[in-house]
Amino acid sequence: MDGRKQIFSSKNEFRISTLKFHPTESNIFICGGFSPEVKSWDIRTSKVLRVYKAAVQQTLDMLFLPEGKEFVTSTDAVSRDSADRTIIAWDFQSAAKISNQIFHERYTCPSLTLHPKESMFVAQTNGNYMALFSAQRPYRINKKKRYEGHKVEGFAVGCEFSPDGTLLVTGSSDGKVFFYNYHTARIIRTLSAHKEACVSAIFHPVLPSLLATCDWAGEVKIWQ
Repeated sequence: MDGRKQIFSSKNEFRISTLKFHPTESNIFICGGFSPEVKSWDIRTSKVLRVYKAAVQQTLDMLFLPEGKEFVTSTDAVSRDSADRTIIAWDFQSAAKISNQIFHERYTCPSLTLHPKESMFVAQTNGNYMALFSAQRPYRINKKKRYEGHKVEGFAVGCEFSPDGTLLVTGSSDGKVFFYNYHTARIIRTLSAHKEACVSAIFHPVLPSLLATCDWAGEVKIWQ
């Protein structure tokens, strides 16, 4: 990073656990964490653009939907009267809450990922399965398709699509990596990657034959 200069610096009043850049506005990002609020920032001015408020204690992950006009957040809300706030859809420009009637099961969703070609997104759940949703209003869940076989068990296990969208990959609390066929939701193969919980598995953005994995203990591996 020699020769690079810092272009943004700011102090946030809550601990940040997730940050995402806007897909079309390169100078804007959103951040969330241990707070009821999600904030959007402008790098050019180092100022907060908008604040998105929900009756939750923590934002676990965030995901911009196609074109960046809307985004969804996953939260820590799991009690009987708050299960309808587990996943919330927001209007980016107005900061209005579009819907909190998206996911009604009492599981938190530690990670979200968008399909690269279709208007769909997936939520990893602590129910040991991944749920499929439409990325268009009203963001309906696909009740006929569920990706299950791996284990989450309270870990912040990530999931991701392959660049061509045919595979869905996820880590597992038993250290394995699971590869699912996106269309059939069937397990294609598993990889015994780590001794500790595998919390992330991601494809290389240019070389899809390469896969990076990491575990809870900090071990990182690259697979071909």
